[in-house]
Amino acid sequence: MIDLYTFGTPNGRKVSIMLEEVGLAYRVHVVDIGVGEQFQPEFTAISPSSKIPAIVDADGPDGKSLAMFESGAILIYLAEKTQSPLLPTEPRARYGVIQWLMFQMGGVGPMFGQANHFLKFAKEDVPYGKQRYTAETRRLYGIMDRRLADHPYLAGGDYSIADIAGFPWVARFDYHKVDLNDFPLVKSWFDALSERPAVQKGMTVPE
Repeated sequence: MIDLYTFGTPNGRKVSIMLEEVGLAYRVHVVDIGVGEQFQPEFTAISPSSKIPAIVDADGPDGKSLAMFESGAILIYLAEKTQSPLLPTEPRARYGVIQWLMFQMGGVGPMFGQANHFLKFAKEDVPYGKQRYTAETRRLYGIMDRRLADHPYLAGGDYSIADIAGFPWVARFDYHKVDLNDFPLVKSWFDALSERPAVQKGMTVPE
């Protein structure tokens, strides 16, 4: 059994989608980041960075309990635990998935998140922040759109953890004021992934 510590954010939803995709049993523990529960000692013992999501796997690789934080690392761990094709073993395909996962971790997540903040949550109007991060967000959408011109999924021919990582962030397109019709191949990819039962279920956690 996996214990999932999460909240209704794009990063949190990556892991619930993954758990649904690989069919592992899990319990949901809501960490309400709106009231600061992520800073409680019992949670920081699992996630030293005070960030969701985190997991505790009672049956770790050595048969002992294993706690993990950082959503990208958790996706890799769960794929390897279940020997899932969502992370291929063939080296070229594997590194392709990992590089597009890192594209999400280092680019899409931080930049979309900053756009979300300045457009929706900032307590004062910061035009420079809005311009900077909306421009970068659109640049990243453009990269994905060009990539999807030649590939059905971000890492190549098969659905992977790179797609799982990116989907919940694109699902917030309205937060960063992007019209998906401006990026038609991203829209087609997004619409196709939206039909997957595991994506539909995972996106509802922890609601």
